Amino acid sequence: MAKVATSITIDSETKAQAQELLSDLGLDLSTAVNIFLRQAIRENAIPFSISRDVPNADTIAAIEELDEMKKHPENYKSYGNVKEMMEDILKDV
Repeated sequence: MAKVATSITIDSETKAQAQELLSDLGLDLSTAVNIFLRQAIRENAIPFSISRDVPNADTIAAIEELDEMKKHPENYKSYGNVKEMMEDILKDV
């Protein structure tokens, strides 16, 4: 099968990191791209899961805090309306 040159655009940092990783695996960038393309053709899909980033530590902590608040609302202040909340927040200002 004849080979053809193909040009792709990636940022230099991504390329350098990929080349370092692939070198450790005994591959070059061209071989890795060919493996990816052959696998995509074989599976008739992107050959790995594409998803959003998992929540960072702050988001995970906020979710856990919300879960705790739902389990034990008696341990937290609550307000009947926004005016009441604002008065409480601003009382020491």
